[in-house]
Amino acid sequence: MKITEIYSSIQGETQYAGLPCTLVRTTGCDLRCGYCDTTYAFNGGRDMSVEDIVAEVVRLGPTLVLLTGGEPMLQRDIGVLAERLLGVGRRVMIETSGAHPLDRLPQEVIRIVDVKTPASGESHRMRWDLLPGLRPIDAAKFVVADEADYRWAAEVVGKYQLGERTEVLFSPVHGRLNPQDLVAWMLRDQLPARLNLQLHKYVWDPATRGV
Repeated sequence: MKITEIYSSIQGETQYAGLPCTLVRTTGCDLRCGYCDTTYAFNGGRDMSVEDIVAEVVRLGPTLVLLTGGEPMLQRDIGVLAERLLGVGRRVMIETSGAHPLDRLPQEVIRIVDVKTPASGESHRMRWDLLPGLRPIDAAKFVVADEADYRWAAEVVGKYQLGERTEVLFSPVHGRLNPQDLVAWMLRDQLPARLNLQLHKYVWDPATRGV
């Protein structure tokens, strides 16, 4: 597998934010979202076997593991890695763009599906068939750049009744949309969603890697 970095920190986003977590960041992505903050994971990386990745995760310690990228579903052995991590007692999450099927993943894996809003430039890549399968342990995440994005995302939440079956996360694009504005819209519309700030960008400098 191509791996950009493996490190322990806190989980910076989602309903699991703040928990100690080991992040396994894969290399490569087939989307080019306009607000992407991990462009360094598009290329490079190092080849690692599944066994070596698991060994590093075990060495680092935290029992919560996030598979992220890049786009982890591009890795041929991502399902095998998830299975091995579950087998050594890890709770496994994956953050994915929503552009790829997830049927290679074990059922125990927590799925965080990033529903690409119009401002990303990649909303046409969304696999809408993924949303009905999301469970209470999973999440649909919307990264919102402006009020037009917000209104689009709110319509998707209603159309797929996401608030009734899974966690719904609304994230302001860091440094572009004031979180206060997003909160005001959510309260105005009584949206069944959770504000999802990137906690690690408030604990550390947003440009810092490996945190």
